Amino acid sequence: MDTNILLESGTNELEVLEFTLGNNHYGINVAKIREILTYQPVTPVPNSHPSIEGIFMPRDTMISVVNLKRCLGMPDDAKTEGLFIITNFNKLNIAFHVDAVLGIHRVSWEAIIKPDATINTEQNSASTGVIKMDDKLIIILDFEKIVTDISPETGLKMSELNELGERTRSSVPILIAEDSPLLNKLIVDSLKAAGYVNLIHTENGQKAYDVITQCKEDGTLDQHVRCIITDIEMPEMDGHRLTKLVKSDDATKDIPIIIFSSLVNDDMKRKGEALGADAQLSKPEIGNLVRIVDELVAEKHLDR
Repeated sequence: MDTNILLESGTNELEVLEFTLGNNHYGINVAKIREILTYQPVTPVPNSHPSIEGIFMPRDTMISVVNLKRCLGMPDDAKTEGLFIITNFNKLNIAFHVDAVLGIHRVSWEAIIKPDATINTEQNSASTGVIKMDDKLIIILDFEKIVTDISPETGLKMSELNELGERTRSSVPILIAEDSPLLNKLIVDSLKAAGYVNLIHTENGQKAYDVITQCKEDGTLDQHVRCIITDIEMPEMDGHRLTKLVKSDDATKDIPIIIFSSLVNDDMKRKGEALGADAQLSKPEIGNLVRIVDELVAEKHLDR
């Protein structure tokens, strides 16, 4: 599937694939999708997670199949039909079994409504946003969390921090943009454990940009923002749009930006480079994130 979508130009838009489970409508960012296949027989794996239907091997590549209905607590009719949405994120190839695919919608991140705290808690959030379209609601599922809940070792590898050795305390001000409450907290905790204690964390690119704008107006940009870490997928403003805005402004263009996202692959790296990102890496690599911050701090003398 062609994922050469609007994110590359930093226009703050994305394409969402709409699919159904029963009578409910859900969505996934097209940038996560490799291809869509009709249902194929799978081989069950003993002692695997209840949400794993089994494995299959299209074109000699072994792929685990996740039953989304089981993940979401919906009645599972064990259908041997439907479709497999083959995804690639966090350096993993995974198939999600769905009932039907209805089409692709181009939407602005500003049009995606973030679920409130009553249904989107830090530990129990299945969605990252909702799109209102005509007479229906399309729920954007948090596929990273779904996979991490099934296989925790695929999430942020906190053990990598132990390999960094003794750390000295740093007052370099770092701005973080990450919409997942759980990942936001993990990134903050990881950076603090690595000695970076002067942190501002926001839930999307727009709020991060608001901080930058306010600091520019107050003349305090150097005191509060010397490095930016951003996700790509976020409501209101995505990380590519944030990167474009920062790097196209003479007052902020020298602030290093690290894109830390499950979507980072070769194609996304080219898009990020074109927008001026200083570094890009995939979300499981929390140890590498700290190393990149260390390198940028030393290279650009951010601890002055």
